[in-house]
Amino acid sequence: MNPDTLPTPPDAHAPVETLYQGRWLSLRQRGRWEYAERNHCGGAVIIVAVTPEDRVLFVEQYRVSILQHTIEMPAGLVGDLAGQADESALIAAERELEEETGYRCGRIEFIHQGPSSSGMSTEMIVFARALDLVKVGAGGGDESENIRVHEVPRAEAGGWLFARAAEGYSIDPKLFAGLWFLEHIADGHVR
Repeated sequence: MNPDTLPTPPDAHAPVETLYQGRWLSLRQRGRWEYAERNHCGGAVIIVAVTPEDRVLFVEQYRVSILQHTIEMPAGLVGDLAGQADESALIAAERELEEETGYRCGRIEFIHQGPSSSGMSTEMIVFARALDLVKVGAGGGDESENIRVHEVPRAEAGGWLFARAAEGYSIDPKLFAGLWFLEHIADGHVR
């Protein structure tokens, strides 16, 4: 199957109009399609990380956009810091892992890249695997964040997440992709 040979909507290449531009996000329109675009970053990165004790790292924080506490894998924006517009996804992954969880990795590997919400946003997300973790700090995020770190035994991760959902937490579904990658990808290859 070759996606380049499939039909595209007639207005897919229409000129882009900016409907609204905020500090961090813009609302754009191309033909009849409306979508969001980040103003100052090169996408996002999600970090799949397991401690030496075989515990998966999850982070919890309140997300104002959905008015709920969420559980996610450590993640962050790429190139969003002043003077770091050319930051790579893997460098951002190392930075975000330490900032959010207090762990530093000895190695970081690219796993996969894809859209965060292809019908609503231009944002692309990179999944990265952090290896050889060492605890170097408390984590918790930067001064604007209040992140709680959860270290969950790998074998119990799925059940733990569904138990948190039953308690009322919002569980980021991308977590389950991260758990699948953890079990099925080694050295960039499907096992």
